[in-house]
Amino acid sequence: MKWIAKILIGLVALIHCYILWLEMFAWTTRGPKVFTSLAPELFEPTKTLAANQGLYNGFLAAGLIWTFFISDKNWRNNVAIFFLSCISIAGIYGAITAEVRIFFVQALPALLGLGAVIWLKFKD
Repeated sequence: MKWIAKILIGLVALIHCYILWLEMFAWTTRGPKVFTSLAPELFEPTKTLAANQGLYNGFLAAGLIWTFFISDKNWRNNVAIFFLSCISIAGIYGAITAEVRIFFVQALPALLGLGAVIWLKFKD
């Protein structure tokens, strides 16, 4: 189960690195292909806003990556729980307010990782 939790944390971190890249560096090129519900003419004027969102996603990824370098098991689990909870809440909120697909791309992997970490925390 320990490896499943690490794989899920790594997957969620990778997803958020991709979101960082997409929103900060490819918003006007790749963004319209991913966010098809937005009108194409909105991408250029919202480039700065998207980059800001991308930066926040990068911080979430950094927090999860940080857990791979924390030697204290309790601290590592608590940090992972915090960041996975933040991502889960953001993904659920995004699914409710923007697009249901966000739940499956963002919240579900984080919830699975959160479940694995919590299970490990209370198993020991």
